[in-house]
Amino acid sequence: MLELEAQLCQIKRGCEEVLLESDLREKLQAGRPLRVKAGFDPTAPDLHLGHTVLINKLRHFQDMGHQVLFLIGDFTGMIGDPSGKNVTRPPLTREQVLENARTYQEQVFKILDPEKTEVCFNSVWFDTLGAADMIRLAARHTVARMLERDDFAKRYTDGQPIAIHEFLYPLCQGYDSVALKADVELGGTDQKFNLLVGRELQKHYGQPPQCVLTLPLLEGTDGEKKMSKSLGNYIGIDEPPREIFGKLMSISDTLMWRYYELLSFRGEAEIARDKTEVAAGRNPRDLKEALAVEIVARFHGQVAAIAAREEFAARFRQGVLPDDMPEFILETEGAGLSILHALKQAALTASTSEAIRMIQQGGVKVDGERVGDKDLVLSAGATVVLQVGKRKFARVRIGGA
Repeated sequence: MLELEAQLCQIKRGCEEVLLESDLREKLQAGRPLRVKAGFDPTAPDLHLGHTVLINKLRHFQDMGHQVLFLIGDFTGMIGDPSGKNVTRPPLTREQVLENARTYQEQVFKILDPEKTEVCFNSVWFDTLGAADMIRLAARHTVARMLERDDFAKRYTDGQPIAIHEFLYPLCQGYDSVALKADVELGGTDQKFNLLVGRELQKHYGQPPQCVLTLPLLEGTDGEKKMSKSLGNYIGIDEPPREIFGKLMSISDTLMWRYYELLSFRGEAEIARDKTEVAAGRNPRDLKEALAVEIVARFHGQVAAIAAREEFAARFRQGVLPDDMPEFILETEGAGLSILHALKQAALTASTSEAIRMIQQGGVKVDGERVGDKDLVLSAGATVVLQVGKRKFARVRIGGA
C-alpha cells in the first residue's frame, strides 16, 4: 500500500486533474505495467520546455515500471487540433508533418527511456480506416456534445466558421486510445474534452476506460502567455546550452517557482525548503542558476551545463563579450545607417517598431554604451558591437567599403 501511495503522489505532482483517481488506484493495484499514452501533433519542428511538462510526467511513469506510448499524430496533424483556437487552423501537408515528426523522435529520447517507449504513428490505423468506418466513428458523438467545448461554443456564438473536419479531431484523438488500448492518457488542460472523448469511445468498444491526467500549460519566459514559438516566449530543448541557460536566468523570480514545480526533477520537500530560505533572505538568483544547470544538463549533459553557467557569469557579471557572436556587413545608402535599420538587418530585432521599443526601454547598446536616441545614425565604414537585451549580440560593419 505504501508503494501504491508513493506512486500516486509522484503521478499527481504537478497535475491539474486526475479523472478518475479511483480508477487509477484500481489500475495501479492490478500490479501490471500500465500503457500510458500522450499524443503530439508535429505541427512545428521543435519541442520546447512547454512540451516537456508532459514528457517529464511520462518519464515518471517509466521510472515506476510502466510502458509509455509516445504517439506522433502524423494523421491528426494534417487536421490541426482546434483546441484553444478562435479560427480554423490551416492543415499541414503530409511532407511537413513527416519532417516535423522526424525531429520529434530525435529530441524526445533526451528525456524518455527508449527501452520503455513505444513510438506510434496514428496514420497506421487511420490510413486503413475506410469512409464507412469513419462515418460510424462520427456517429458516436453529437453536434450538441461537440458544442460543449468552450472554443467551439464561443466561435459558434460569435458567428465564426467551424469546419466539419474540426469536429473529427476529438473523435480521432479518442480513437487513438482505442487503437492503443491505453490505460492512462496525459494532456494539457486545454485537451480535457478530447481526453474524455477517449474514455467514452473505449467504453463503446468494450475496453476499460482510460484514466485522464491533465497538466497545466507552462507559461513562456514572459510569465503571461502559454509558451509558444510563434509568441517568441519559448525555450527550445534543442537550442544551444548558452541560450537555454540565459533564457532561464532571465525569467522572473515568481515564474522560477512555477518552472521548478513543472520542470524540475528535484523533490517537493527540497523545493519547499528552498522557498523558505528565499523568504528568509537567500538570493533567488542562486536557485534560478541551479534550475538552469539542471535543465541544460538534461538536454546537453553536465559538462555543457557547467560551461554555460561559467560563460553566463563571465559575460553578464564581468562584461565579457561572447566569442561566437555573428558578424554582418550592413548595406547603407549615403553617409551612414540608422540604428533602427541596423538592428533589424542584424536580426537583433524583428522590426523597426521593436527596435524603437527596445531603445525606449534602455535595452540597446552600441560598443557597450546604452543608446537613448532612436534617431542615432551609425557612420559608414564603422565596425561596432550591437547588443539588444542581455543575450543578443552582433558585430557589424556599416557598408561594404
